[in-house]
Amino acid sequence: MITFDRVSVRYADSAGFALHGVDLTVPEGELCLLVGPSGSGKSTLLGTVSGLVPHFTGGELTGRVTVDGRDTRDHRPRELADLVGTVGQDPIAHFVTDTVEDELAYGMESLGLAPAVMRRRVEETLDLLGLAELRGRALRSLSGGQQQRVAIGSVLTVHPKVLVLDEPTSALDPGAAEEVLAVLQRLVHDLGTTVLLAEHRLERVVQYADQVLLLPGRGEPPVLGEPAEIMTHSPVHPPVVALGRAAGWSPLPLSVRDARRKAAPLRTRLAGHSPAPAAPATGEPVAETVRLAVRRGPVAALRGVDLALRPGEITALMGRNGAGKSTLLGSLVGLHRPGSGTVRVGGLEPHRTAPKQLVRRIGLVPQDPRDLLFGESVGAECAAADQDAEAAPGSCRALVARLLPGIDDELHPRDLSEGQRLTLALAVVLTARPPVILLDEPTRGLDYAAKGRLVEVVRELAADGHAVLLATHDVELAAELAHRTVVLAEGEIVADGPTPEVVVASPTFAPQVAKVLAVPGFLTVRQVTEALAASS
Repeated sequence: MITFDRVSVRYADSAGFALHGVDLTVPEGELCLLVGPSGSGKSTLLGTVSGLVPHFTGGELTGRVTVDGRDTRDHRPRELADLVGTVGQDPIAHFVTDTVEDELAYGMESLGLAPAVMRRRVEETLDLLGLAELRGRALRSLSGGQQQRVAIGSVLTVHPKVLVLDEPTSALDPGAAEEVLAVLQRLVHDLGTTVLLAEHRLERVVQYADQVLLLPGRGEPPVLGEPAEIMTHSPVHPPVVALGRAAGWSPLPLSVRDARRKAAPLRTRLAGHSPAPAAPATGEPVAETVRLAVRRGPVAALRGVDLALRPGEITALMGRNGAGKSTLLGSLVGLHRPGSGTVRVGGLEPHRTAPKQLVRRIGLVPQDPRDLLFGESVGAECAAADQDAEAAPGSCRALVARLLPGIDDELHPRDLSEGQRLTLALAVVLTARPPVILLDEPTRGLDYAAKGRLVEVVRELAADGHAVLLATHDVELAAELAHRTVVLAEGEIVADGPTPEVVVASPTFAPQVAKVLAVPGFLTVRQVTEALAASS
């Protein structure tokens, strides 16, 4: 269905290839998972299938990419729209209408489908993706995860033969992600749709893949093969695979169920060992909400929220899409005025405080990092951050280099991948080193190595006395990093306590290691390897 014939891509003003030497075929009716480190060319490869590369992005494409016999060099994206459906990393950039229902219908209207067909497919897609209650809502009023589902739905209504998806579950809670992946499986198995999907959170999707295409980066050629075979040497892999490597299992498991079948001897080895619990945070809160209620239009986004953030404590904020996580973070930095209740940060009311004064006390990295990035280059952005924070020159750039090495100072922020933009925005906020740091989906677009570096930096911040609140759907990040986990539902706190207790109590939020081992206290592969080393 999709054939790459010696394909390479180089962008203008770039010293090296974004993609080099791709020579392979993706068969019809299979789900092919594209994996690799951040910046290895995954988005570029997906763009060559949809025709966005080079017709929209520019650059030089050598070789040929054919989709169902059509050469994408000779067919612009609009001439491939009936064949290839594309969903990018940024759902807002995908939208062309104002409401959910109009967006689902737009692609079909562009192709001239009959109104009766359009109506039927819109209803089918609303049900498939759980969007029926949102059909009349304005797209801008939706949460990030809801917007992502609408973007996917707008592609599905056209019934393309090939679906190209770039991080389709990155903004979704675990339950919504499972729903989307179930839909993709149904399209592959029942309709024979070919799905090419790039995803960093491999724990969600690798067990569903028919084939895995690994882009190692650093000029190494891509590798296509069976998932279990590729995972044996892939530099990026989910926790269940890392657990299998640590335990010496062969073949490596790809799912929790596979790992459970092998786990009995490992449970025995871990008996009598238990990770040391984190000491509870003490001290006066540096940020606090009391009976906080916030409305966003007709929606009661927060209802009676009591939350205190203390120095040295890392708190994970979890919950379904639309539960109110981003609204709570926005309220703490003054973006939303309380309808009732109070918000205090360092003794100040955020919505009544000038931003220049507030930035010294609290910093927010939003879901869309472009909200913080205004410079013409990475270097200019870092220099401005140093100046605004009155930090030593080079402070921000050193953070960028540590979190994601290899980013060129001369690159424009818009030319970075989603994960690279997020890293830059994170470095901009951390340069000021405010006492309270808020992170909204901080691992979106990051590979496992970059996420590990983020964990190190956040731990150091907490050790230095900063309070960290991170809103995330990444259960593995919460298990690895958070001392405390708070769960929101319908704008209310429904769980608040030590992370090992809160996440294990919920099948939705439990990490893979906890599901596999069911040994009290063990949430991460790091904890397992440390216990094994101690017992040997």
